[in-house]
Amino acid sequence: MLSVRKEIFELQEEKRLISETVRTLVVRLGSSEEPQHQALQRGRQIRSRLSELTLRESQLDEEHYSRALRLPNSTHPDVPVGDESQARVMELVGQKPEFDFQPRGHVELGETLGLIRQRHLSHVSGHRSYYLRGAGARLQTALQNFALDTLQRRGFIPMVVPDMLKGAVFEGCGMQPNAHRSQVYSLDPTCFPDLNLAGTGEVGVAGFFMDHAVNWKDLPVRTVCSSTCYRAETDTGRETWGLYRVHHFNKVEMFGVTADETGQESAELLQEFVSLQKEIFSALELHFRVLDMPTQELGPPAHRKFDVEAWMPGRNAYGEISSGSNCTDYQSRRLNILYEAEDGSLQYAHTVNATACAIPRTIIAILETHQTKEGTVRIPRALQPYLGMEVIEKPSYTPLRYIGPNQHHRPPRPAAKIR
Repeated sequence: MLSVRKEIFELQEEKRLISETVRTLVVRLGSSEEPQHQALQRGRQIRSRLSELTLRESQLDEEHYSRALRLPNSTHPDVPVGDESQARVMELVGQKPEFDFQPRGHVELGETLGLIRQRHLSHVSGHRSYYLRGAGARLQTALQNFALDTLQRRGFIPMVVPDMLKGAVFEGCGMQPNAHRSQVYSLDPTCFPDLNLAGTGEVGVAGFFMDHAVNWKDLPVRTVCSSTCYRAETDTGRETWGLYRVHHFNKVEMFGVTADETGQESAELLQEFVSLQKEIFSALELHFRVLDMPTQELGPPAHRKFDVEAWMPGRNAYGEISSGSNCTDYQSRRLNILYEAEDGSLQYAHTVNATACAIPRTIIAILETHQTKEGTVRIPRALQPYLGMEVIEKPSYTPLRYIGPNQHHRPPRPAAKIR
């Protein structure tokens, strides 16, 4: 690459000198002298070679850029080394619920209470899709509004973000929309060139700050958005049923932009985000743990990442409901996110992101934690004003009867009415 650029620079300089020589010869000797023809011939050779070298430079630049995109961020020295089994438990919060009956899973509870539907959807919306109905839909809205209200009281600026974004924004965030078995949905390129569906609100908010500078007086900038997230979930062998791993879901996301004067600003903001996560999940009366995630679980952009896992009695296991990452200047260098320092200079900012509430997984934790022996679900006190109820009970309306395909005895269609 360096040799190509060196030759381009030398040829451009020679081309400039030849142009000056030709102009001098034209003035002194006219247009028919041999030295002028020789200079023009050499100029044509240079132009031809420069065309070849410029094309080669572009190819090398694209090749080196694609390799550079795969380079990960640096890792905090305190991060555990290894796979997910090496995650370090930083804190346990709340009490694990105890039952005098066999706790049900969220799918059984959701179907009994008319909250969740996943059955008979293969011909409607496909695998890993779902409907929320009645109190289930109200629970999603309540969780979104509760998280948004909590964060806006803390000075977060609310934002509505696009669901479709260009590939450069994904790449800048550390994702590869065009990679093999990518988790990113890409729209039909013949109709919508280079448009992809965002799997997290982080991408949309990062795109808002792309190619912009923040004034130092406004730092750190704390943003919150609620958006629909789309994920391909190509590893179809895991969590094939229920709301834990689905193709679409709503999520409330925190995103921060900080200065990089002491090197600690983004680390402090990550701790603030984790504290807010703990406040939200404690208000929902969940038992959860905070994990310092190991190197193999960080992903390319994260310098350090904390996960929050809630106890899910129906699964008899902890399940991830949230995460928070300090990306330092990894995303800002790729997306050109800067801040204007006090002396007027432009510096690369740091970015921090964290989940405030991933709706489906939080619904799992709430249903399974707060279920009763009678099959109802108690609503956490903090959510009751948003839902207008204290207990989710079985609805009074009759469940729909399935009359579609894939049945042993499909009922006959009614005859046409003659009026």
